[in-house]
Amino acid sequence: MIKVTYLGHSGFLAELEDVCLLFDYYKGELPELDPDKKMAVFVSHSHYDHYRKDIFRLRDRFGQIRFILSDDVPAAEEEDVIFVRPNECREVLGLDITTLRSNDEGVAFLVKYKNRTIYHAGDLNWWHWEGEPDAYNTKMRRSYQSEINKLQKEKIDVAFVPVDPRLGEQYCLGLDCFMKRTETAKVFPMHFWETYDIFDRLLLEKCTEDYQDKIVRIDREGQSFLLEE
Repeated sequence: MIKVTYLGHSGFLAELEDVCLLFDYYKGELPELDPDKKMAVFVSHSHYDHYRKDIFRLRDRFGQIRFILSDDVPAAEEEDVIFVRPNECREVLGLDITTLRSNDEGVAFLVKYKNRTIYHAGDLNWWHWEGEPDAYNTKMRRSYQSEINKLQKEKIDVAFVPVDPRLGEQYCLGLDCFMKRTETAKVFPMHFWETYDIFDRLLLEKCTEDYQDKIVRIDREGQSFLLEE
């Protein structure tokens, strides 16, 4: 079983039997957690809506903690801090961590632990902006598809993928590509800027018909979900 708590924006906590995975935490309140569990804190890049320095206060709450940070994050080098670049594989606290290259800043994370696989996109997305030159949008599409293609053989239990409403009608291109090219059991849309009615939009999109039952609807910050195997 995996317990997932939505902390706000792109911030999520995934609790497994003996380890907690905290992704892009910059707002919201953490639930009470077992201090004896291992804690892995992931930061995909340095943007203010994905990183805050307060995460290092978690050292006071957990005996076994590591911070896995994209190398663009302005943090001090410490014994428990691991900086990562795109296309790296690391083993940290028993976690097998693979990074993808974001087409915005930093990295995306694919994390394997025992028989579980969790994906957090960070700002890796199909960024199609109205008003940008066709060449720019084509580059974003190709770079996104190239990275997602690396995940086609993976069986992903939980994924966190952007659906940014600022993209207008193109807001779900990245989610649609991801779900149709990967074998993912449950997906949490994120990076939706507290626009919760985006979930109503997703359920009306014809392109999502084949995987609507895999989309987890979020209604508020601090909401938790128990995902069965």
